[in-house]
Amino acid sequence: MNCRHCGTFLHRPFLDLGSAPPSNGYLTTKTIHSPEQWLPLRLLVCENCWLVQTEDFAGAETLFSDDYGYFSSFSTTWLKHAEEYVATMVERFSLNRQSLVIEVAANDGYLLQFVKKREIPCLGIEPTLSTAEAAKKKGLTIIKEFFGKSLAETLLQKKMSADLITANNVLAHVPDINDFVAGFTTLLKPQGVATFEFPHLLNMVAENQFDTAYHEHYSYFSLTTVRTIFFHNGLQIFDVEPLATHGGSLRIYAQRTDHAGRKCTNRVEGVLRQERAQGIRNTRFYTSFQKNAEKVKNDFLVFLLQCREQGKSVAGYGAAAKGNTLLNFAGIKQDLLPYIVDRNPAKQNNFMPGSRIPIVDESRLKDERPDIIIILPWNLRDEIIKQLQYTQEWNAQYVTAIPALTKMERRQHDSRI
Repeated sequence: MNCRHCGTFLHRPFLDLGSAPPSNGYLTTKTIHSPEQWLPLRLLVCENCWLVQTEDFAGAETLFSDDYGYFSSFSTTWLKHAEEYVATMVERFSLNRQSLVIEVAANDGYLLQFVKKREIPCLGIEPTLSTAEAAKKKGLTIIKEFFGKSLAETLLQKKMSADLITANNVLAHVPDINDFVAGFTTLLKPQGVATFEFPHLLNMVAENQFDTAYHEHYSYFSLTTVRTIFFHNGLQIFDVEPLATHGGSLRIYAQRTDHAGRKCTNRVEGVLRQERAQGIRNTRFYTSFQKNAEKVKNDFLVFLLQCREQGKSVAGYGAAAKGNTLLNFAGIKQDLLPYIVDRNPAKQNNFMPGSRIPIVDESRLKDERPDIIIILPWNLRDEIIKQLQYTQEWNAQYVTAIPALTKMERRQHDSRI
């Protein structure tokens, strides 16, 4: 396999999780009786541009199907993040009724609804039917297509160039990274701004977030690599903000290189300096990740086996894609984790891919009152614990596996096992 950005032949391993089905390929009551497609899940690093990337085995059309199950609006934390983002962008870039805001990967309209509320013209681009239809129900205009240079040129011909293009947590989902980024350069007005949010590779390694690796995530980014990719495709990064979302992310601000009127902030060099200090351009940075992932897998499996031996009842919470990565890497099945609760009706009454653990609504949790609740989307841990305050009635214990196996006692501080 060659690098998705620079074409260099890849041979340096970063992470090998064996094989797994697509992490958002939830099974229905019909498909549960059919075989699943398991694909190798290996990550490699390019020693030329240092782009970490998942080995090619599945196309985007397969992974982002019409019944795609991830809906952003089910997280109150993420909705608040989106609303604050819109308020900040409106003020910083003086957006008004004469502006046009475009969101790439608009999902269910979680963000653009706040743009529309301010009566600022907006357009969403979203390739998955399920989420696109949900966004349309909010009164939003949605183009159901994958974004790239071709679509950008079509919109440009229709005089739909943008003052602001936002792309949150989609950069990793793009198989042709150069074509995708070039589309932003094409669609931006000369003085327009594009913002991108993505999990930071430094945090992925430092916090052992190996469960964010799945087939939908084609790439994993440092600012060092993103700056190289963007410059190659006509964009200049002029600002960056570290964020707490998704276990530690970056929000970057980019402008067209042919109209680079905004001065680059000191924060850009600050993050680049931090990455250099951590050795982002040195192969040693990438060598310990596999061992750390295997320790988490083993500790998690041993913990569940101990729970069964001790007669403790266990339930999962949050049918997240990252949870599927962990469960399939560890070989967890229904005998150790009988069910997983999720608030999203689109996931309820389905089954986790690979492990085939049933996904149920919250009434099951209230009825069975399990001793242990495994929180799979660890990045939403605080939000979920707040939602589940009623489980304190029976002194339920919360557990997360990333970055290390951690249990949280009622009214006590976290303690690592």
